[in-house]
Amino acid sequence: MKALAVFCGSSEGVSPIYKENAAKLGQELARRQIALIYGGANVGLMGAVADAAMEHGGRVIGVLPFFLQNREIAHTGLTELVMVDSMHERKAKMAEMADGFIALPGGPGTMEEYFEIFTWGQLGLHKKPCGLLNINHYFDPLLSMFETMEREGFMQPKYRSMIMTDHTPEGMLEQFSSYTTPSVKTYLTGQRT
Repeated sequence: MKALAVFCGSSEGVSPIYKENAAKLGQELARRQIALIYGGANVGLMGAVADAAMEHGGRVIGVLPFFLQNREIAHTGLTELVMVDSMHERKAKMAEMADGFIALPGGPGTMEEYFEIFTWGQLGLHKKPCGLLNINHYFDPLLSMFETMEREGFMQPKYRSMIMTDHTPEGMLEQFSSYTTPSVKTYLTGQRT
């Protein structure tokens, strides 16, 4: 694995544990010589993961739409900052460059990024792992919702198994190293697979 995209908040959250663990992820990526690809800002958890990766000698690539350059405060110390025209282009560029995806705690934007990339995996548009770094049990309600989706017949078990989760960066990256892609979602046969 050469590069991972990290989706996370432009805020730090109310507990320092979020920023601490974002920094641990950045440090672990640098230690494993895995490039960080992220949203390009120097604020919130985005800034924390990028700063930690760079402080430990990691390669950090930010992808930022022009219109957010001043709102999210573009990080000026990155290995590379890729400026794009839209949020759609940002996600597409991050998906193209990354070998996998990790979501840290964040708000609706973080969830939207994670859900889109996860859905692309279901549809076979990529074969890359998607994980939730469940800091402080932040994603427990979402994981419960995924269980409800599966139980109620809105998510097949093989796609539920695509959702990797761990409380530590090390555990998440170990899961990524053994990830296997399920078969592509299809309705052509008329059979449930």
